[in-house]
Amino acid sequence: MQNGKSRRNQGRELTRRAFVKHSLAAGCVAPLAVSGCSRALADKASEAGRSRPNVVFILTDDQRWDQLGCEGHPFLKTPHLDRLAAEGARFANMFVTTSLCSPSRASFLSGLYAHSHGVVNNFTDYPTDLPSFPRALQADGYETAYIGKWHMGEQSDEKRPGFDYWVTHKGQGKYYDTEFNINGRREVRKGYYTHRVTDMAIDWLRQEREKPFLLILGHKAPHTPLRPEEKYRHIYDDIPIEYPETAFALEDKPDWVKQRIDTWHGIYGPLYGFREKFPDRSPESVKHFADFVRSYTASIKSVDDSVGRVCETLKQLGVLDNTLIVFAGDNGMFLGEHGMTDKRTMHEPSIRVPLLVRYPKLVRPGTVIEQMALNVDVAPSVLDICGAPPLPKVHGLSFKPLFKGDAENWRKSWYYEYNYEKQFPYTPNVRGVRTDRWKYVHYPHGDGGPDRHMAELYDLEEDPGETNNLINDPAHRDKVSELRAELTRLMEQTDALPDTMPLDEGVKSELPEESIR
Repeated sequence: MQNGKSRRNQGRELTRRAFVKHSLAAGCVAPLAVSGCSRALADKASEAGRSRPNVVFILTDDQRWDQLGCEGHPFLKTPHLDRLAAEGARFANMFVTTSLCSPSRASFLSGLYAHSHGVVNNFTDYPTDLPSFPRALQADGYETAYIGKWHMGEQSDEKRPGFDYWVTHKGQGKYYDTEFNINGRREVRKGYYTHRVTDMAIDWLRQEREKPFLLILGHKAPHTPLRPEEKYRHIYDDIPIEYPETAFALEDKPDWVKQRIDTWHGIYGPLYGFREKFPDRSPESVKHFADFVRSYTASIKSVDDSVGRVCETLKQLGVLDNTLIVFAGDNGMFLGEHGMTDKRTMHEPSIRVPLLVRYPKLVRPGTVIEQMALNVDVAPSVLDICGAPPLPKVHGLSFKPLFKGDAENWRKSWYYEYNYEKQFPYTPNVRGVRTDRWKYVHYPHGDGGPDRHMAELYDLEEDPGETNNLINDPAHRDKVSELRAELTRLMEQTDALPDTMPLDEGVKSELPEESIR
C-alpha cells in the first residue's frame, strides 16, 4: 500500500502544481486572489472530479451465463440487460474460480482466490483487514455504498469496511418483507426484495454529492427458495420443460455424480420447496422440476426491470455515460444437467456466469469478449479503469486492455478450486484446470471406492455439453499429463501449494503418486 499511497500523493502534488501554474497565467497570483478566481479554480477541481468514472456494480445470486436474452435464451426476455450488452461489452466466457456464493463474492471484491482470502464457505465473513476494491476507491476519494445481499458472515448485518453507506440484512433475506439494516437503523421494507433494494439504490444515487461514487447493488434473485414476483409468477406456465438430455447420461461420470441425484443437490432432492418428498423418483417429479426451472427463470425478469430503473436514473442525473456499469452473477446453477441442481462442481453450468460492462468512454457498443475472464479480474479492472491505485496483491488481471483488442498477455488457462464440502457425495473437493478447449477435473480424495481417484476430461470444442468423459481413453493420456502439469503450475502461481484443503469425512488422505500435491 505504501507504493500506492506514494503514487497517489505524487499525483496530487502534480495536480496542485498544475493549478498554481494555471492561476499564475490567469493573473491569480496570491492566496488572497479575487473570489471569482477562487470560484473558477473550485469549478475546475469539481469538473476534474466529475471526469473520473462513477461505478455501479450489480451482482445477482446463482445466475448462470445463459439466463439472458442476448445469450440466446429460448424464452427469457431481458431487454435492459440486453441493452447493456448492445451499448457495451458482453463477456462470452466469464467464470468463477469457486462456484459458491460467499467465496466468489470475496473473490470479486479482493481479486484473490478463496484459498488466499480465506472465505471458503458460506459462513465466513470478509476479513476486516483484507484490501478490497471498494476500500481502495473510498481511500482514493470515492463515496461508496453497498445495498442488498452481502452473504458473507451472514449472521451479522453490521456495516463492513469500505462503505460510507450500508444496507443489508442477516442471512439470505426473504423475497418479501425483509428486515434491513439501513445504515444503522433496522427496518422491515414491505414488498418484493428486488424492488425494495432498487428503490434504496435509486434514493442513494439521487443524493447530492461532489465526489465520484461507487454503488454495489446485491440482488437475492435468482437464489432459492424461489419466489418470483407476482406479475411474473405464471408467465412461463405454458412453456414445456423437461429434464435435459444429460440428466441421466452418467455412465462415464464419477460415482459421486450418480449418488448426488438423491441428495439436496440432485434432481430427485427437495428442490427447495417445490416438493416435500425426498428423494422423489415418482413420475410427478418432472413437474416439480419444471416448476423449479420456470420460477428460477421468472425471478430474473425482476432483476432486468431493476437494471432498467438504475440506468434510467443515471440518465436522468446526467451521469449515465460517465458511469462504469458492471453486471455479473456470483456463480452458476445446474438446471438438471448431469442430474444436478445447485452449483459447486466444475461443470460448465456451475462455473459460467454473465458479465456485462458498459462505459462508452472505453467500450465500443456491441463488443463481445471471447477471452476467458474470471471473478478475480473485476477488482483490478475497476481500479484500473478508474485510475485508482492497484491492490497490493491480486490473482486476477485487468480486462481493460481487452476493450482495445489487446489480448497478447491474456491467460490461456486458469485454475478452479472448491474447498468446502464435507458431506460426501454432495460435492467432493475439486481441483481443475480449464483452457479454451480442454477441461481437466481432479478430485483429490476421490469417490471413496475402488475408482476413488477418478477424474474427468472433456474436449469442450467437440463436446461443449461435457457428455463424453475422456479420462480413461488411452488416446488422451498425453493430454491428461499435460493438463495435470498445468494444474500444478497454476496452483503454484496462485500460492495454492502446499494444498491444505479439508478432507471429506470418512475418506483417507493417501493419494496416488500422480495425484496433484
